[in-house]
Amino acid sequence: MSGGPETARRAIGAALAGEEAWLVGGATRDRALGRETSDLDVVVAGSPERAARAVAQAAGGAACFELSADFGGWRVAARDGSWQVDVQPLRGGSLRADLALRDFTVNAIAEPVAGGAAVDPLGGREDLAAGRLRLAAPEAFVEDPLRVLRLVRLALELDLEADAETAMAAQRTARGLGSVSGERIFLELRRIVGSPRVLEGLRLMGSLGITAVVLPELEGLRGVEQSRFHHLDVYGHTLEALGRALELEADPAGVLGEETDAEAVGALLGEPLADELTRGEALRWGALLHDVAKPLTRAVGADGRVTFLEHDVRGAELARGALARMRASERLRGHVGALVRHHLRLGFLVHEPQPLARRAVFAYLSLTAPVEVDVTLLSILDRLATRGERARESIEAHMRLARRMLGDALSWRAAGPPAGLWRGDELADALGIATGPRVGRLLGELAAAQYSGEVATREQALAHARAFLAAGASTHDASTRG
Repeated sequence: MSGGPETARRAIGAALAGEEAWLVGGATRDRALGRETSDLDVVVAGSPERAARAVAQAAGGAACFELSADFGGWRVAARDGSWQVDVQPLRGGSLRADLALRDFTVNAIAEPVAGGAAVDPLGGREDLAAGRLRLAAPEAFVEDPLRVLRLVRLALELDLEADAETAMAAQRTARGLGSVSGERIFLELRRIVGSPRVLEGLRLMGSLGITAVVLPELEGLRGVEQSRFHHLDVYGHTLEALGRALELEADPAGVLGEETDAEAVGALLGEPLADELTRGEALRWGALLHDVAKPLTRAVGADGRVTFLEHDVRGAELARGALARMRASERLRGHVGALVRHHLRLGFLVHEPQPLARRAVFAYLSLTAPVEVDVTLLSILDRLATRGERARESIEAHMRLARRMLGDALSWRAAGPPAGLWRGDELADALGIATGPRVGRLLGELAAAQYSGEVATREQALAHARAFLAAGASTHDASTRG
């Protein structure tokens, strides 16, 4: 049965009316805030399995399965994914003891399933009204260090502020996050980075000492000074690039200009990618990690010039490593790694004669696929966040090229490169050569020639291949004689 959270609430009420059972956690908190949630938590004094199966039956045959044999929890979920109910055993021997074991007072409010007044022994509703995030018990962070990171996520999502005592406790225990599994860290961090208030979240993480533990690659950017073409250190530049990503999501046309296909860009940013992230949220991760290798590659020449040679190559490795540590999917690791690896390529092309030759466009799209659109957007965010010496002319030149490239990248993504005129084995037979790497190089040359409009038929392609082979042989002979 579908129907959303009200369906779940009705099923819980029908199945557990005669039981000692309470709605707890986010469901009661969000109701007090006037919000609705599709994830409901229930604690029962009796058997969680029996209660969960009863809820599943009352909901019309929803899925029902055990969450953890160690903790005794069960989940009931709508077949269409519109809601879920987690049923947990009552801890500590009483409801009040159970609530005292929770993370924050705002999550320690219970509503009897059978009806009646809310149970709020820790003053959670008062804290909600005051916009305050307060620990349910002094040892809450020690018992589960992940709660330190959850503090940041809840502060962003619920617009709450930790009270002084809670903030100090978080700061004291932030190092404990090092003992938390990467998967749990990522679940919280994913929501923080995906929040509209991510910049506030990152600042709060930094002030509480969280970033150094869960994302040391980002923390290491603080104080790393750049060349005269930058107005901020690497950390500040990174946050500004991330801020530009938020602007792009909110108003693609405003960032890119009316002459670009802002609707297509907006649609791409909203596409699901991996790990419950959209491409836009993955682009945020690209912005967050694009310069992580700068501390490792920083050098100052004899003339005082600051360089970060190969920070794109080493940065891709570091970005993949950070996401691997958090057990992110290979799809997300590869995507973000490619964004970091290629984020400089468009900037290099700004210095080529304009408009860019079609072969150069082909080479860029071939090298950056399948992130050709995403990395072009990242290059724009990076460029807009770089406002040092000669910034205006540099930004204008970059944007002119980026707008043209976006059109080509969107077309490439929609249709792919032109279909080849020859198969490799056919071409080898026609030229009388053996299959192998040389044929692969020939096919690459023909693809570039076809994209740039130099050849359009099989006959033209074959003639081009023969000329290319002959030119290669002549070059080889000349180098041998030399």
